[in-house]
This record gives sequence, structure tokens and C-alpha cells, in this order.
Amino acid sequence: MSHFSLSIQVWYRQKHRNLPWRDTKNPYKIWLSEVIMQQTRVEQGKSYYNKFVENYPDVFSLAAADEQEVLRLWQGLGYYSRARNLHSAAQQVVNDFDGVFPNNYKNIKSLKGVGDYTASAIASFAYDLPYAVLDGNAFRVLSRYFNDDTPIDTGQGAKVFKTYAEEVLNRENPAEFNQAIMEIGAMVCKPKNPDCENCPLADTCMAFNEGDPLQLPVKSKKVKVTTRHFHYLIYPSQEIQLIKREGKGIWQSMYEFPMLELEGKKLKKEVSSFVKDKYGVNLIKRIFDERHILTHQHINATFWEVDDMVKSETIIVTDLNLIDDLPLPRLIERFIENNFEMFS
Repeated sequence: MSHFSLSIQVWYRQKHRNLPWRDTKNPYKIWLSEVIMQQTRVEQGKSYYNKFVENYPDVFSLAAADEQEVLRLWQGLGYYSRARNLHSAAQQVVNDFDGVFPNNYKNIKSLKGVGDYTASAIASFAYDLPYAVLDGNAFRVLSRYFNDDTPIDTGQGAKVFKTYAEEVLNRENPAEFNQAIMEIGAMVCKPKNPDCENCPLADTCMAFNEGDPLQLPVKSKKVKVTTRHFHYLIYPSQEIQLIKREGKGIWQSMYEFPMLELEGKKLKKEVSSFVKDKYGVNLIKRIFDERHILTHQHINATFWEVDDMVKSETIIVTDLNLIDDLPLPRLIERFIENNFEMFS
């Protein structure tokens, strides 16, 4: 065992957080946790993990679920394509693998939405196979430990850091090693306030001894953010009008109020003209504005009160008692919570 793996695994045994998915070798539960925990805080992810295990205790129950049920349970986590992939992959396991979760890297990676990181995590955690995981935490630890400024978001970076990860991997106990490197990244080698003084790797970490840990890791690309303008139409009534989002964009298959997306900022009279043409109703007043931040999109949402029920064949009508059965984007859910009296 290398100095690197020995140091982090000794630290891990003493300092790691007790998380429910660390107490199992069940590949289904490990897979669930890995998909849920991508880009999610542990405390939030834990509650979603418990909800999914409670509602879908095995791959058969998840595969048999209605997609809308899965999306509703996922509501609030964002990145809804992950929920749809989760559902599709469960059906793959049932249909292609007779309900037995695949036990090798190649077959695990063949599942919908499963890439190298997730396949490596499941292979090591569930089956003790010697695959190194490279999540954001592991990238950060390795880039600082080797003081390497190769951009991690490039093909070259993926190769370089995969080589480092394979070099330090403890092949005798890959599960604990992978948990340890990710936990070090989450708890000690943090992005902005690394606790270098208490890091078990401090004596051999090249960035700590020769460089500047805060400058690593390096990314070459800045996320391109687009700004969109949504205009939602609300008719105050016990009957709530909703429309299902189609297409491959954000919130696919989820429900929102009837809306118009318009380019750039618009005056009320301009919005009113578009609304009248499309839906045959008139704007009364602006209820609320909210800026909703997604990774690649900033949504400027304006909620308008209108003078009549919106006219469209694709609109469904429901009420507050049934709305919990439908998957809603968090933006819409929050509006209903804050304006409950409009619909009662």
C-alpha cells in the first residue's frame, strides 16, 4: 500500500461521515446514491436517497414506476434528465439483465446515464473491483497533491488524472480507498478553504509544499450561461391551469403554468399583445418576478394575473388537492406555496 493510500484510509477510518449508502454492498442502492449525490449537498441528498429507497426498494419497483412518479419524487433536485435516465436504466436492468444488477464495469457503464465515474464507483463499492473514481473531489485532491495545472475539463486532463488515480489506487481495498479520497476532498481539501494543516497528505502534497493549493484544480472552459425570459399566466381560481413541458429542454415532462417565452425584456403592453394573440386573454397585473438560477441558464420569470381561463387544447385543469401528484419545477412549486390564497 502506497503512502498516499495508507494515509487517507487511516484518516477515513477515524473521520468519515456515517452515510446510509456506505453501509451496503447492494449495487442498486449504491447506484441510486451515486446518481442522487451528483451535484447535490449530502444533507439534501440523504433525504432524497431515503425517499427513493422507501418508495422503490429494488430495481423492479423503480422500473415499474410511472415516469411522472419518479419525477415528482425527484422534484427539487434539478437536473431532471438524471431522474429520467435512472428510470430508463432500471428498466434496462430488468429487461436486459433479468433484474440482476450487472457486476462488471463494462455492463454497468452500458446503463443509461452511467459514465466512467459512476461505473467505477459502483464496481468498486459493490464488487471491490479495482477501478479508481474521479469525481470533483478526487480531481481536486490529485491536482493539488501532484501540483498539476492540466485543465481537468479537457481530454488531456481526463487522461492525466486517470493515470494519477490508477497510480495511487489501493487495489487490495479499492472501495475504502475511493470513499477516502472523495471524503478528503469533501471535508479537508475543500475548494476555497482547504484545511491543509490537518490533512493526512500535507507532508507529501506538492501544492502545499511548493505551490498554491487555491490555484488548483484548473478549468479551461467557462460555463456559457444563457438568459431566458418566461412569462407565466395565472387566473386566480380553485381550478389551476397547468401545461406539460415537451421537448428535450429543461423540466421535460414536468408541469408549469401556461407561459410565453419572449426574447429580452418586454414592456407590459408588448407582453399583453403576445398573450392576447396566443391565448386570447388579457393581462391584469404583474404578480411577481423571480430570477431562477440553473447551471447553464438564468431564467427571468414574470408571473402575470390574467382576466380569464387560458384557452389551449394542451392545458390541463386541476386543483390544490391533486397538485402534489404532478411533477413541478421548483420555481412553480415555490410560487404556489407563496401564493396559496390565489387558488383556494
